[in-house]
Amino acid sequence: MTQFINDTAELLQVSFVHNALLAAALLGIISGVISPLIVMRQMSFSVHGTSELALMGASGALLLGVNVGGGAMVGSVLTAIVLSLLSMRGGKDAVVGVVLSFGMGLSVLFIHLYPGRTNTAFSLLTGQIVGLTDNSLWIMAAVAVVVVGGVVWKWKPLLFASADPVMAAACGVNVKALALYFAILTGLVAAQGVQIVGSLLIISLVITPGASASFVTASPIKAVMLSLIFAEVAAVGGIILSLAPGVPVSVFVTTISFAIYLICRAIGAVRSRKATRDDEQAARWAAADPLAGETVQ
Repeated sequence: MTQFINDTAELLQVSFVHNALLAAALLGIISGVISPLIVMRQMSFSVHGTSELALMGASGALLLGVNVGGGAMVGSVLTAIVLSLLSMRGGKDAVVGVVLSFGMGLSVLFIHLYPGRTNTAFSLLTGQIVGLTDNSLWIMAAVAVVVVGGVVWKWKPLLFASADPVMAAACGVNVKALALYFAILTGLVAAQGVQIVGSLLIISLVITPGASASFVTASPIKAVMLSLIFAEVAAVGGIILSLAPGVPVSVFVTTISFAIYLICRAIGAVRSRKATRDDEQAARWAAADPLAGETVQ
């Protein structure tokens, strides 16, 4: 244990680790902010497809020798738009499956054709922190501003359309345009996670924090705040814990996320057992105050 702490403390002095921690903090912000809305809109499978197809853009960029982060962004955003458009007439699960299989086939082809090291291509799946440059940090910071600003700007209509899309449409909210707007934000978030946790496991930060928060609060604002905290703990904590062993960051990020999920689920289960049904509570009030019971009758 002492050796683990000493090795971790020593590696925390390295410059590329500083970049990785900053990138993880930014990723935690954007994924934490958007995660509760994804869970509320029941978009987990769609986001899974979007994050997987960030690999298509990243592997294509790797093959062409251009910026991998930019390629992942293009791939995930285009995928999110295509999924949103094709799903407007129903059959969302089938659409995601069809597009996902085609995009993954292209990813396999791009990785197969890549002439460089296999480890570089493999890192797109599981993530790595060595290649994070100052330029990558600036891009992530810009994306963080766009995503957080975009959610804040459309918070009320997004929340309304997420909670009750039928009623939102009846009240004049352009639900279809809002779905496309949200899909683009989701694509941007998914693309940023490729370099840190990889395309296969980015959903641990985009879905799990929001799912965890839903067990301990019904308030949308509190859910966002808790989701942000959970995502930050998982992302930053995952990097710190991965330094000494030298294993992929995604292993610890997913483990921390899952542990938080189990704890929140347990808290939710305990609260539900202690909750009192409305009719039982009304009967207690009536027994305590007979006049109130007569008033109700």
